[in-house]
Amino acid sequence: MKGALKTGIILFLICAVSAGLCGIVNSITAPRIAENTLKETLEGYAAVSPGYDIGEEKAVEGNANVLSILPLSKDGKTEGAILNLTANGYGGAFNIIASYSLDGTLIKAKMMSNSETPGLGKKSEQSWYMAMFEGRGGSEALPASKSDLSSEDSQAVSGASITFNGVSTALRAGSDYIKSLGGVL
Repeated sequence: MKGALKTGIILFLICAVSAGLCGIVNSITAPRIAENTLKETLEGYAAVSPGYDIGEEKAVEGNANVLSILPLSKDGKTEGAILNLTANGYGGAFNIIASYSLDGTLIKAKMMSNSETPGLGKKSEQSWYMAMFEGRGGSEALPASKSDLSSEDSQAVSGASITFNGVSTALRAGSDYIKSLGGVL
């Protein structure tokens, strides 16, 4: 009994010291991580909004794929919006930043955070991947499946169907959301 109590106390002390050290490390690294995340987000906004002024971010309630919206303007006139989007891929949830014109046409999109498979789903981080969707969503529908792509693009995303479906779902949800606003942000 005495040996078990002594072992229990030693294990408790080891756990307490480990937890304390983890807390200290977290307090040191958390602000830096938050700063880097903000920097990456601002760079993402700039990447998808060439030539536009970016307005103030507003949260979107009640939409599973659209998290927030930022108006885009040029010469004081609202011409579109940036949306923070989320959907699920093979590796779980991911985030996309995408800009749309007022009619729901995708201007540009950028994959931000994801846990997709290297060599397959990670292709979605490359600019050519999102270019398959750009210019669509207004009068021309965004691709809903690989069969909606050219044979070359379909082969390029082969092996990563779940990632493609997630990206497509997020971008179509963004386009539909912009359309639902009726040109008023």
